[in-house]
Amino acid sequence: MNLRARLTPQGLRIGNCTFPCAIGRGGLSDAKHEGDGATPIDTLRVGELWYRADRLARPAPWARAIGPGDLWCDAPDHPDYNHHVRAPFAASHERLRRADPLYDLIFVLDWNWPEATPGRGSAIFLHQWRRPRFPTEGCLALRRDHLHALARALPPGTEITIPPLSGL
Repeated sequence: MNLRARLTPQGLRIGNCTFPCAIGRGGLSDAKHEGDGATPIDTLRVGELWYRADRLARPAPWARAIGPGDLWCDAPDHPDYNHHVRAPFAASHERLRRADPLYDLIFVLDWNWPEATPGRGSAIFLHQWRRPRFPTEGCLALRRDHLHALARALPPGTEITIPPLSGL
């Protein structure tokens, strides 16, 4: 079954279900760039699934465990820009293993990945939200139980369409 998801003003629609969804603090953008806080307007695909094995069971056979040294490079001038890297790592990065639960489960979306253009934006994930509709730094974010349900249902390559929308 080929599942497809689409962002709507009500949330992320997959099949007959709509999941309330948070977007970036910069809104939606068709000119996404590093640091703008915007969620890119495009059709993205699920590329990888990462999870905190110390906090939850493996959600899908293709999920990768997040370890203490797992990072994501967000330095546009670095050759590993918008890729998984391991500590120690001197360039700018995000820690995938966070103290809070936001990255307990992460879908890596293929925005500017795996081939990255410097400055076009990095670390566009689908992850847990901080609280209902609280903006992200450019990612899509869902309620924890919804995210876990999708981890069991969405295979790699699932398309997520983010159209230009107003009122989000």
